[in-house]
Amino acid sequence: MQYVNAWRAVVAATGRADRGAAEDGVRLAYRRAGLAEPERIIWADSPRAAVEVVEKLSGAGRSVREEVRTRPWAEERRRMYDELGPAGWSALWSATGAQLWETTAALAERIRTGIVAGLTTRPEDESDIRLVLLDAVLGQHDAAWLAAFDGRGDRLTGLAEVARNAGWWWPYEHAVVISERPDELHRDEAGRLDRGDGPALSYPDGFALYAWRGMPVPAEFLDGLASLTPERIRNEENAELRRVMLEYYGYDRYLSESGAEPVHRDETGILWRIALEGDEDVVMVEVVNSTPEPDGTYRTYWLRVPPRTCTAKEGVAWTFGLEGEAYAPLRQT
Repeated sequence: MQYVNAWRAVVAATGRADRGAAEDGVRLAYRRAGLAEPERIIWADSPRAAVEVVEKLSGAGRSVREEVRTRPWAEERRRMYDELGPAGWSALWSATGAQLWETTAALAERIRTGIVAGLTTRPEDESDIRLVLLDAVLGQHDAAWLAAFDGRGDRLTGLAEVARNAGWWWPYEHAVVISERPDELHRDEAGRLDRGDGPALSYPDGFALYAWRGMPVPAEFLDGLASLTPERIRNEENAELRRVMLEYYGYDRYLSESGAEPVHRDETGILWRIALEGDEDVVMVEVVNSTPEPDGTYRTYWLRVPPRTCTAKEGVAWTFGLEGEAYAPLRQT
């Protein structure tokens, strides 16, 4: 677990790279791969800027990503697999890399998508940009698989040192391009990019990604969240952005301020339905906690339930994984 936590911190690291340590790691990775050290190391302020640098490189030679990153990783994985056996390797991966893989891979893919979107001016540009991205070593975003090998040999030490101290990098025969880490990174409890008042991920040169609970949103969209009204929410044509608006505004607030009427009530609560053009209805059950707060008041909760829900009891039952007829609590808490 110590390795997982350390590498989780690497993924989340922001601020200027330790350029000296990263460059030492690059040179070590080349030596371990049996290659001559690169003649030039060029820094860029973001992965997007690094792609632009790579596109203009001359005299760099071919990509050596295979020798520096892919082959050593595959050989170390085979060594560990042979040493631990199938069950042992599976247990090691589950306890280390698997803990970081999903959220880190999603973050890296979002960065790729943002780079392609930001640099594509003509349709034919996209394939060229993606080819450059295939040459990248992901630095801090290679943390998931590096965590699995930490403390188990020194073959990958150079790669690990770059990852701890810098962002993405591009290894070629005679030159290396390395990206700075982000200035800011904001994520929710599930590890998704998330920020309501600015970029969720930003780099020193202004390359930034905007997101709300993992969903990409335009920068100007966030600027309008503070002044939302029920009418503005209803008039939003993009169904995904409208959901973001509702989450930010609050379903209960939207219901009370839009003049919505309950569609059903019973002993379990009140069922509300918000009809949204071009999207499924938002259906919620309003319930009151039967246990009083320390000050004697009773707290109200709003439970999101499936659109097909017809009664409050059916909705509450669904939150417990039951059918409406089967929900008959002896005591509510």
